[in-house]
Amino acid sequence: MKLFDVYPLFDIEIVKGLGCHVWDSEGNQYLDLYGGHAVISVGHSHPDYVSAITKQVQNLGFYSNSVINSLQQTFADKLGKACGYEDYALFLVNTGAEANENAMKLASFHNGKKRIVSFRHSFHGRTSAAVRVTDNPKIIAPINEQLPVTYVQMNDADAVETELKKGDVSSVIIEGIQGVGGILMPDDQFIRDLRALCTKYEVVLIFDEIQSGYGRCGKFFAHQYADIRPDIITVAKGIANGFPMSGMLISPMFTPIYGMLGTTFGGNHLACVAAISVLDIYEKERLVENAKTTGDYLINTLKGQNLDKIKEVRGRGLMIGIEFYESVKEVRTKLLFEEKIFTGVAGTNIIRLLPPLCLSKTEVDIFLSKLCKILNINI
Repeated sequence: MKLFDVYPLFDIEIVKGLGCHVWDSEGNQYLDLYGGHAVISVGHSHPDYVSAITKQVQNLGFYSNSVINSLQQTFADKLGKACGYEDYALFLVNTGAEANENAMKLASFHNGKKRIVSFRHSFHGRTSAAVRVTDNPKIIAPINEQLPVTYVQMNDADAVETELKKGDVSSVIIEGIQGVGGILMPDDQFIRDLRALCTKYEVVLIFDEIQSGYGRCGKFFAHQYADIRPDIITVAKGIANGFPMSGMLISPMFTPIYGMLGTTFGGNHLACVAAISVLDIYEKERLVENAKTTGDYLINTLKGQNLDKIKEVRGRGLMIGIEFYESVKEVRTKLLFEEKIFTGVAGTNIIRLLPPLCLSKTEVDIFLSKLCKILNINI
């Protein structure tokens, strides 16, 4: 049987990881500044993480949600304390798209409405509703098109209000920072306006913090820079450091009903232990604080240089976009194959950095020196 060929692949097989570094099958070592799409939060093969999931699988790997799993409540308590949402409820699933799917479903159950407002350049996943609120017609199949969605320009509060006052909008979904869209940040004031508008028109505000959340931006969630509270927050990526897991943080305004939502694998024993371990490591190693200080150092160092090929450096914490005037294909290829540094992209001219939150300033300096070498400049 062949693999269904939908991924363009680099001719590299990664077989080992430790901290912010990975090794391929030929023994080459790479600095990982992409973290497998922002998934690796506490670093590859962290010994505490490895020990926790090893111990759990020796006892029990999985049982269904038809019985008590006290690990779910342990995780919920730790997460609520870590992010400041102790009064919210937690529903656990498996992927970011699934979390967004359930968030939009819960909003529609709550107010009985269908239409959703999303934003230009957004990305929310590839399942049915999640892909429909993603602003990319190339990946929206005809079967997905039946969901009524309106895309508006980010940071345009008037455009949002024009849609909400029509009275048929169930929810507004927005990323804390747009990742796939190019590390595009909503203004803090716009976020505050959005919160006020959703309250005024009784529309559910969903913050997709799948890539921008979980400490990556220097606060637990990116929206916390604006000092607001969404109605639903979706999380995934770094939540379990590579073990498939995601969730929804749900405001007390929602009333749960048996059978309203469901999942087979969500919140399983291994996933919960992995996620508990991540939060313990966050606290022990102060990784949210490190994301801010190390990210600020990287961003400010680059901004302080006269880099004529770079148009803009933007982001928060360790979610960073480096926008070039031209395509980054050659630069990124040289970084990977000549300098052994993994990076990501967003579009054709933006290098996207989403490293593990344990990244050090020494490792930042390595990246900066290699980048400037490729660009033929001194830093």
